[in-house]
Amino acid sequence: MAYWEWNHTGDPCHPDVVVCVHGLSRQGRDFDALAEQLSLRARVICPDVAGRGESDWLQEPSGYQVPLYAADMLALLAQVHARAPVRHLDWVGTSMGGLIGMALAGQPGLPLPAPIRRLVLNDVGPVIEWTALERIGQYLGKSLHFPDELQAAAALRLISAGFGPHSDQQWLRLTQPMLRPAAEGVVLHYDPMIAAPLAGMTREMAQAGEAMLWQLYDQITARVLLVRGAQSDLLTDATARAMAQRGPKAHCVEFEGVGHAPTLVAPGQVALVCKFLWGEDCLPSTLNLAEQAGETYENRY
Repeated sequence: MAYWEWNHTGDPCHPDVVVCVHGLSRQGRDFDALAEQLSLRARVICPDVAGRGESDWLQEPSGYQVPLYAADMLALLAQVHARAPVRHLDWVGTSMGGLIGMALAGQPGLPLPAPIRRLVLNDVGPVIEWTALERIGQYLGKSLHFPDELQAAAALRLISAGFGPHSDQQWLRLTQPMLRPAAEGVVLHYDPMIAAPLAGMTREMAQAGEAMLWQLYDQITARVLLVRGAQSDLLTDATARAMAQRGPKAHCVEFEGVGHAPTLVAPGQVALVCKFLWGEDCLPSTLNLAEQAGETYENRY
């Protein structure tokens, strides 16, 4: 498993570590903008989950599920800890990355180098809406081939409308790590077989998994920030309100004008996550588009 490490603290052995884990069809470079800021105060580890980015593909596609991903993260953290001891451990997880974070933070006794202290769940919770899974299944794993980078960026922008507004420069920066050279043009970076477990899932299977996810969530002792795209089709407002009332009682911040899932690229989005991980608890309940763009929020507190 490949990973990207950021560290601008001046201490290569800094004891504070933040792990940022991407969504289902994404990769670790999604967090470049966030990691750049977080790395001023911590080592930031951004893995490419198995089957994505620079990481190896699995021989058995049925392994592309959260239990194996969580085991991989334990192995990665053991390696990071062996290189330089981890004193404080925080986690930022977008969608699938949030589920992996819940699996690790919600199981007492796992061999983590340190308990997860602060957990950011980016547009994900114990209830995954079936309609969102159906939408994702329409494009995940398809052998998409593009003539060039710009046409790939345009196509991915249509698929990813829920990510919210981005400048052309922001979008190109998000897109470039998603592509690999092909015989003629470019293809997506991931193993198409990551779609196999989702393709075999039924509505009943998804509902059966909710009880287990709620059990994990209720056992989390970390402080939790729940980020929700106000137009998200994967994380409903009802689920977000339930997460604020039980277990770790997450503080929820809604991003207006965004669906599934916020990219945490815009300056105001980055500032919010940094403030939470750096210990500030006086956080808003919503960010409008201007605040997300950094026009007002960074000076709001």
